[in-house]
Amino acid sequence: MDENTNLPELIKAVYRSLFTFLIAFVIIAVGLIAYIKNPDLFRGDSKSTEADLEYVTLPEDDDFDKIENGIHVRTGFVEAKGLMETVNNCTNCHSSELVLQNRMSKERWVATIRWMQETQNLWDLGGNEEIIVNYLVTNYPVMAKGRRSVLTDIQWYDLED
Repeated sequence: MDENTNLPELIKAVYRSLFTFLIAFVIIAVGLIAYIKNPDLFRGDSKSTEADLEYVTLPEDDDFDKIENGIHVRTGFVEAKGLMETVNNCTNCHSSELVLQNRMSKERWVATIRWMQETQNLWDLGGNEEIIVNYLVTNYPVMAKGRRSVLTDIQWYDLED
């Protein structure tokens, strides 16, 4: 009978150990999540000073609007009338690569701008819209040729059985 009287005590001890382990696990997990979200939370000094902040500075000789060989270096756009209007209005929301990979007609560029205004919160371009569309149509027109020229003067022949 001694074994039966110790069994409930043994079960209680196991439950207490499991409960203690669970509480320790939860505390460690909460602390780890808090540290991941804000590493400064566990620093000794809670206030950061100006010296703690890091600033990104561009080299003084770096020109944001530099043009080399007729190409705007920062964006890859062709230097032409309407370049800066296009840079200032298009690259605020997306990469210039998105513009460079598309070649559309005037109607398609205007339709794309309307779509961006209706669904992507693009502002009213006002007088810049015509300048931008003309720049894009002039410098990134629809390509008439695909991978190869269309086959012409084909001489067909009959297959014999």
